Amino acid sequence: QLVESGGGLVQPGGSLSLSCAASTLSLDYYAIGWFRQAPGGEREAVSCISRSDGKRRYADSVKGRFTISKDSARNTVYLQMNSLEPEDTNVYFCAADFEGDCGLVWHQEALYEYWGQGTQVTVSS
Repeated sequence: QLVESGGGLVQPGGSLSLSCAASTLSLDYYAIGWFRQAPGGEREAVSCISRSDGKRRYADSVKGRFTISKDSARNTVYLQMNSLEPEDTNVYFCAADFEGDCGLVWHQEALYEYWGQGTQVTVSS
């Protein structure tokens, strides 16, 4: 129900834009979070956009570099990633939280009912 795309290989300092397209879910009813996970590592919350008021949250590690946005007409959420660093290398997942508002616990995986399959981002020279 959620499909990520846009991952790939990029040099340090470069940019990528990830997309999270919802097929059977209406993003009018779901907050969307982006998470990332390295092989063998824990899943880390990256960003969140609320369903209605446009509230946005970012992990400290990506503030000022990543921007989350939503196109309601396309039922798609985007994650624009600039100034990428090797440490940003991960599989990136989007997830949907029904009636979510990206509150103080937006980073908790258990809030999100639906998950995409992930897209690989590799930052390397």
